[in-house]
Amino acid sequence: MSKKINKENVSTPLPHREGSGVSLLLNAWKIRREERLLALMAFVMMTALNALMICRYFEQFIQLTDNYHRFFVQHFMVSGYDPLTYAAVSDWDTEYNVYRHPLLAFFMYIPYLINKGLMLLLGINLVQFIVAAILVFCAFYSFLFLYRIIHEVIGAKRWDAALLSTFFFSFAYVMVAVFVPDHFIMSTMMLLLTLYICGIKQNNKEQMTIGETVVLFFLTAGISLNNGIKTYLAALFTNGKHLFRWKFLLLAIIIPCALIWVGARMEYRHYVWPKEMARAEQKKKVTEQHRQQIYKQYKDTAQTMDSAKIEADVKQIIKQKAREKYKRDHQKIWNKNTGKPMADGEFMRWTDKTTSRWTTAVENLFGESIQLHQDYLLGDVLRNRPVFVEYRWAINYVVEGLIVLLFIIGIFCGCTSRFLWTTMSFFAFDMALHMGLGFGINEIYIMAPHWIFVIPIAIGYLFARLNRRLLPYLRVLVCLLTLFLLIWNVSLVVTYMVN
Repeated sequence: MSKKINKENVSTPLPHREGSGVSLLLNAWKIRREERLLALMAFVMMTALNALMICRYFEQFIQLTDNYHRFFVQHFMVSGYDPLTYAAVSDWDTEYNVYRHPLLAFFMYIPYLINKGLMLLLGINLVQFIVAAILVFCAFYSFLFLYRIIHEVIGAKRWDAALLSTFFFSFAYVMVAVFVPDHFIMSTMMLLLTLYICGIKQNNKEQMTIGETVVLFFLTAGISLNNGIKTYLAALFTNGKHLFRWKFLLLAIIIPCALIWVGARMEYRHYVWPKEMARAEQKKKVTEQHRQQIYKQYKDTAQTMDSAKIEADVKQIIKQKAREKYKRDHQKIWNKNTGKPMADGEFMRWTDKTTSRWTTAVENLFGESIQLHQDYLLGDVLRNRPVFVEYRWAINYVVEGLIVLLFIIGIFCGCTSRFLWTTMSFFAFDMALHMGLGFGINEIYIMAPHWIFVIPIAIGYLFARLNRRLLPYLRVLVCLLTLFLLIWNVSLVVTYMVN
């Protein structure tokens, strides 16, 4: 390999043309002349995927109702995704977990106002169209940001960058994230924007400013709190020891983190806590009514008038019913598919120490994330899908192996690049959460949009540094993999949607 990759064949990253600081952050959203055709193709692809989703649920979701959360959760079924964005845009509330997605509900407030006005005007719910517009926007810019990263930051040719960007969107759960009403494609867009900004900064030997870091942190962490950590990882790799200057630490890290945490606590106390108390009180009433019903039934049939004995027998009956319910619950699929936590506690109860890491890596991490399984197609592990599903055909494992191999070789090619290690730090953080602690490991493929862009970015270094005589063969291989994934995943998605 060392003979095929050498300094003479290394492409030079392009000098950036649009300044830095605020101008860089703002100009990132401009579509350049040379990008227009590519952008149009990406837009058509993203719109077509969302059209499938709209067609599938149009007749149901266009209806008005008095409880949108229950309505959407009851009828929506695509893998393990929650249709909370549909609920928030139909009848605004803090639908999301406020600690994991502290600002996401507020990002949905203006779309809600638009939808509310259309409801009053037309008498129908156009939430699918409004959410689809948001998803197309985020997917569209995710495509462009990845293309620019591979072309401008890494230095690969335009067509190679376009090929790898298409390759990325041929991945199963990137494709699915484009049209499901969840936050994942929004996270992808913001993480790729963060990488693009820090990549340009690193190439220009500049530092991320306090303002840039704060803006990116609030947008990434506001959508999904753990992704805010990645903004600081990007700043660390870009700024180096300057990150630890007191001014940067105070204004870019300590104060924003404190603000978002205090804001989440206030959001919880104002919106969530009253509802939890109301639900607890209602549950208490139902439990007491149930106890009184058992007490009355037993008292009417008991052979004794001793109130103490009757009370003791009723307690025993209630305990027996609780044990039976516990046994029934443990036979249900949502319980069977959940591993044992590493410890008890508010956060540690979400961990998992028993689910097989190797099988997870083969069938889900680099399997389902990239290629949909034919069996239990887009099923939910909490409803109807086993944690592990095997492919029917050996070709799927061959494709998976080739992609992982290209990924590893790409890491080798870019091992001296600070930008690659910035991207790999994002990947390492997610792997520590999911594969290490086991957070969400039973459906780890759903989280793929948070990290899987590391694969085309790493392969981008292989494109940029490979010997010119071998480059055509690599292009053919990646093109064939992309065509296979597009045909495989699109055909299965269409099959699921039309059925």
